[in-house]
Amino acid sequence: MIRTAPAPSGKPGLAPIAGTDPEILILGSYPSRQSLAKGEYYGNPQNQFWKIMELRLGIDHTMSYTVRTSLLKERRIALWDVLRTCTRERSADTAIRDPVPNDIRGFVAVHPTIRCIALNGNAAGRYFKRMNPGLPGIILPSTSPAYARMSLAQKAQHWACIRTQRYR
Repeated sequence: MIRTAPAPSGKPGLAPIAGTDPEILILGSYPSRQSLAKGEYYGNPQNQFWKIMELRLGIDHTMSYTVRTSLLKERRIALWDVLRTCTRERSADTAIRDPVPNDIRGFVAVHPTIRCIALNGNAAGRYFKRMNPGLPGIILPSTSPAYARMSLAQKAQHWACIRTQRYR
């Protein structure tokens, strides 16, 4: 069973998106304001996540959110965030305060088919490692528009590993 901690004053994040037998769990840190307002993972049009999914998995980033997430589930990929809630004055990960974790271990226990946890950026990686000691995960370049050190093509190259990584 997946447990959730009581929420502090921050707005709860988004519910996980997963089919019945996901192999890959992609974790962000916590949704941006735009994502929370839309109720969609990676809802900021400047975020490169969906463009990377198009390059890596052939999921057209212009399709509806419902179709895109259905196609991720068909490809056995789940989406969630490391943090259930936090307080934050703006969307930047550096502004996160009072983080409360999601029950990642519980999620993995309920979905034993997961073979890889991919962390979208250093902030997600940092919170994941601190809040889930001993649980393996691979940190990938952030798809956030704030991370501009790499081009879309370079990021997509790194993200290719979501189809090949195994930790079990």
